Amino acid sequence: MATAAALTRRDFLRVSLAAGGGLMVAHVLPAAEAAAAPAQIGWFVRIDPDGRVTIGALNPDMGQGVRTSLPMLVAEELDIDWRSVRVEQMPLGIVRDPKGPGYLPKFGVGQGAGGSTSVSESWRPLRLAGARARQQLVAAAAERWNVAATDCTTEAGWVVHESSRRRLAYGELAQRAAEMTPLEGDPPLKDPSRYRIIGTPIANIDAPDIAMGKAQFGLDARLPGMLRALIARCPYFDGGIESYDATETLAVPGVRKVVRIEGPQPGMPYTILATGLAVVADTTWAALKGRQRLKVNWTKGPFADETTAGFEAQCRAALQKSGQVVRNDGDFDAALRTAARVFEGQYWLPYVSHAPMEPQNCVASVRPDRCEIVGPMQMPGGASRIASRLTGLDRLDIDVRMTRLGGGFGRRLSADYAAEAVLVSKAIGAPVQVVWSREDDLQHDFYRPAGLHHLRAGIDADGKIIAWTQRLASASKYYRREDVKPEDQWTAELYPDDFPALLVPNYRLEYHSMVSGAPRGSWRAPAHTANAFVIQSFLDEIAHALGRDPVEYRLGLLQPGRVLKYDGHGGPTFDTGRLARVLQLAVEKSGWGKPLPRGRGRGVAAHFTFGGYVAQVVEVEVSNAGGLRILKVTGAIDCGRAVNPLGVQAQMQGGIIDGLSHALYPQITVAGGRVEQSNFNNYPLMRIADAPPVDVHIVRSELDPVGVGEPPTPPAAPALANAIFAATGLRIRRLPIGEQLAEHFARAKA
Repeated sequence: MATAAALTRRDFLRVSLAAGGGLMVAHVLPAAEAAAAPAQIGWFVRIDPDGRVTIGALNPDMGQGVRTSLPMLVAEELDIDWRSVRVEQMPLGIVRDPKGPGYLPKFGVGQGAGGSTSVSESWRPLRLAGARARQQLVAAAAERWNVAATDCTTEAGWVVHESSRRRLAYGELAQRAAEMTPLEGDPPLKDPSRYRIIGTPIANIDAPDIAMGKAQFGLDARLPGMLRALIARCPYFDGGIESYDATETLAVPGVRKVVRIEGPQPGMPYTILATGLAVVADTTWAALKGRQRLKVNWTKGPFADETTAGFEAQCRAALQKSGQVVRNDGDFDAALRTAARVFEGQYWLPYVSHAPMEPQNCVASVRPDRCEIVGPMQMPGGASRIASRLTGLDRLDIDVRMTRLGGGFGRRLSADYAAEAVLVSKAIGAPVQVVWSREDDLQHDFYRPAGLHHLRAGIDADGKIIAWTQRLASASKYYRREDVKPEDQWTAELYPDDFPALLVPNYRLEYHSMVSGAPRGSWRAPAHTANAFVIQSFLDEIAHALGRDPVEYRLGLLQPGRVLKYDGHGGPTFDTGRLARVLQLAVEKSGWGKPLPRGRGRGVAAHFTFGGYVAQVVEVEVSNAGGLRILKVTGAIDCGRAVNPLGVQAQMQGGIIDGLSHALYPQITVAGGRVEQSNFNNYPLMRIADAPPVDVHIVRSELDPVGVGEPPTPPAAPALANAIFAATGLRIRRLPIGEQLAEHFARAKA
C-alpha cells in the first residue's frame, strides 16, 4: 500500500480514495492498461482519458466546505469545467527536512484545519498547482502540433491553437503532460477578471453524498481485522484507578480484552485526557455492554473539591487585587481621574463543550514497523507526531488518512483520541477503532475557558472614551502546554491589539491566571468569543447611558478608517474602515432605526476575527413572561475575495446559529472535581424550530481571501444581549442567558 510518506506522483495513479474520504486501496495497473490510465500532473491533478478530472483535497473538511473551495482554486487555474471535477481526500504528506531533524509538508502547504486558515494559506499554492498542470498540458499540445506554446491557449478542458483553431482535449494530452518536466519558476496566474470558478456560488461537492448517507465519516472507517473499543475514563480531573474488576466484562460475548491506559500526571502536558480502561471487542455493541459491567474504584485526584461556584469566587477574589499588566498605553489611572463619567461592569463566561455532531473516534493499526491512523482530524500532523512518540516509529512510517469530520470547532485540533487508538492497538497487536459515546464527549473535552471580566472606561465631557481597561481572571487554554511559560498564559485569553486598542489613548489590559483542573482548549474563534461579548456589550452600555445611538457611537471610534498594527493571528493589520463598512452594511439591511412594537428590540455588534470583519444585527421579541424569540439576524462579512460565496453564506449562517445557541443555553459546570453534564438533556443546543432566519451580505472585494469558519461566531452573543436590552431594559452580563429573562419578569411582577 502506498503511504503518505512514500507517495510519489506516479504512486498517486495507483491510489484511489472514496469520494467522501474513505480508505486508500492500492491498485497496480497492468502494462496493457497503462495507456488508458489516468495521468497524474503534479500533486493535485489527475486526468482520465475521457477528460474527467480528479483534484486532491488537501485539508480536512469538518463542514466548512474546503473540500469544495480548495479544489476550486486548482480548477480555476487549470481552466476546466467544474462539472467534470471529482474530489478525493489526500493523505497527510510529510518529508524529512534536509536542513534539520524535523519534517516539512510534502505538498508545499500545511494540511490542518484551524484558525480559519485553510483558504488563506492555500490561496496562492493551489492556484499555482493548477496553473502548472495547465502549463504542461499546453506544452504537450504545442509539442504535438509543433508550434510555440505561446501560440496556444485553453478553454474549459481543451488546449486551443489560436491561429489554426485546432483543439485537443485535456484527456488526450494528459499522459504526455504528466511525463514532461515542469518548467522552472512559477507559471503565470490568471487575471481575476477572467475567473469563471472563483467567486461563483458552487454547491458543496459532498452535499449529495451527505444527504444520501454515503459520505464517509470517521465512524465509517474500516481496516481488515479491525476490533472496536470503548474506554471507561476516570470522571475526575487528573484522577486515576484504585482498583477494578473486569470479570463480568470479559464474560460478555464478543469482548476480547480489557486494556489499562494511563493518563498524564497532574500538571504534565496531555497525551490523552484521562486514565481509563479500554474494553476491546468484536463489535461496538459488545464493547459498550462490556464497559457497562466494569467495576471500577476511581481515585478523585487533586481537584476533588473543585466546583463552578468556587471557581467563580476565586475569580472575583483575584479581581480585587492587581494582576499581570500585559498592555499599558498612556496613563490609564490619570485619565480616569480626569474623566467626566466612569463606567464599569463585570461579565461572566462559563466553560462550554464543543459537542460536535460526531463524537470522537479513531482507527489505528500499530505494527512493529508501521502504523496506520484513519479518522476525523483537524490536525493530522498532530496525530502523526503523537503516534511517533508513543510507538517509537519514524513519522515517515506512520500513514495518516483523514475522513470527513462530523464537526470539529477546535475539538479535533487535539489528537488525544488518536493517541488512545494507538495505545490500544499497540497493546492488543491488532487494528482497533476507539469510539466515544456522547457522554464521553461531553465529560472529556478541552473546554472553552471560563472567566470573569471586569471593564472600566472613562468618558470625557464630549462622550469620547479617553480611558479603557479590561481585567480578566480566567483559566487559560494554555494550561499544561509544554511550550508555554506561566507568564505567557494570558496570550491565549487577551489579544492585545483587539478593538479598541490604539483607538483609546489610555488603554490597559490585565490578567489573572486561575487554578482549575478542567482541560481547556480552542473553541470556535477561541478568545474572540469571550472578548467580543464583553467588549461589544460594554460599549453598548456606555452608548445607551450617554443617550447615543449604539451604531453611531461605534462608528465614532472606527471612523475615519485607519490601518492599525495587529500583532497576532489575523494580522499584520486591522483596518477600522473595513469593520465600519460591514457595520454600516448590516445596519442598512436590517432596518435599524425603524420603529418596533413593544417587547421587540434590535442589538448590534461587530468584531475583527482572524482576518475577517463581521457585523450583525439581531432582532428579538420578549413576552411578558420572559419568553424569548429571535426573529431574525442580519449579518455582513468582509472576508476579502469570496472564493465560494455559497460557502461563505453557509458559514455565516452556521457560525451565527452556533454563537446564538451557546449564548442561550449550554454551560459546563463542575461539582466535586468532575463535569456534571452528560448529554443533550442537560447540555441543550438550539433546536431547528428556534433557529432564526439569517440574512447574509458579503462585501465584494479583490483583496486576498481569509477564512470564514470563525469570524461569524463572536458578534452573535453580544448582538443578542444588546437586543434583549433594547426590548426589555435587562442587561445580560452572564452567559448562558438561560432563565435570566424569566427571572427578571418574575421579579418585576413581585
